[in-house]
Amino acid sequence: MSLKIRLARAGAKKRPYYHIVVADSRSPRDGRFIERVGSYNPMLPSDHADRVRLVAERITHWLSNGALPTDRVARFLGNAGLAPKPTWNEQPKKSAPKKRAQERAAAAAEAAAA
Repeated sequence: MSLKIRLARAGAKKRPYYHIVVADSRSPRDGRFIERVGSYNPMLPSDHADRVRLVAERITHWLSNGALPTDRVARFLGNAGLAPKPTWNEQPKKSAPKKRAQERAAAAAEAAAA
């Protein structure tokens, strides 16, 4: 059984609120979970103390038992100092300019240099 530390959505329509839970990777996003280990309220300002709440001792327990955090939760854990901060590429490969656009940009740069 592979474990994930992930977000489970709660809250009303257009008022998101997330529970940070430990769940089996095969269970649905808002479905069955093993333990609730924190919460995330994106409606609060980013500098607010209660925006992200984590139960540090339980998270370290689950990380030592092999649970893997999702990307967003890994960022929360990195900011809290519970895990190393993940590195990510600023621009996803999928949204990079395609071949023709790169050719046009190279031609424009060549024309500007000449």
